[in-house]
Amino acid sequence: MSPLLHNLVICFDSSSNTILDLAGKLAPQNKLNLVSGPAFQMQQELQWFKEVKQIVPSTFWKRLNLEMKDPYVVFTEEHEKLKVDGEKWMKDTSSSCTIAAALIATIAFAAAITVPGGNNQQSGLPIFSANIGFIIFAISNAASLFTSSTSLLVFLSVLTSRYAEEDFLHTLPRSLILGLLTLFLSITSMIISFSATVYIMYGQKKAWVLLPVATMACLPITSFVLLQFPLLVALISSTYGAGIFRN
Repeated sequence: MSPLLHNLVICFDSSSNTILDLAGKLAPQNKLNLVSGPAFQMQQELQWFKEVKQIVPSTFWKRLNLEMKDPYVVFTEEHEKLKVDGEKWMKDTSSSCTIAAALIATIAFAAAITVPGGNNQQSGLPIFSANIGFIIFAISNAASLFTSSTSLLVFLSVLTSRYAEEDFLHTLPRSLILGLLTLFLSITSMIISFSATVYIMYGQKKAWVLLPVATMACLPITSFVLLQFPLLVALISSTYGAGIFRN
């Protein structure tokens, strides 16, 4: 540690605040606005506080200022409203994704029961079970059901989280990343499953049907990537990135 940084770390202001007390104060609004979303802002504030804590002597962690508050109390009081806003943002996002995951799981479950082409009356096996398209349908439909169910459970865990301050640092962002990834996989699998069904029913005799179906199948996947991918990238970068002092 350089002498200048050492002097900064051990200095106090007129209110007996250490650098850790100052790090616990809410950043100015123009700095918060550099990060979109209150949950991301809360995460960055926590990262800043943790980074400063690492360079401050441990004797300062519980040191009281003139208002008889330690750095943790200062941080909690200063970020109370931001924490509430972050909780609301997380719940709203998770609620919307939960509805989408539940719908996909319902569709996938129904498709598994009513397979394309129906079943053989004597053996009970699907009529197109030997068709390559049916194999693709079966695999993609199962993947859609399992990934959407996983996404649903992950988002439900976010909704029922305790929303402590520390949860905004890693726990909640990790859950949101996993939920969005599995939701994307479930949407992709559902589209593949539907496209395989169209191929089984119509594509073998009318090949021209495949081109418009394949083109339109890319629309929901592309839309999800364009609309939600920036959020996913921001989550991964802020959670697993190099850190505030090393950006």
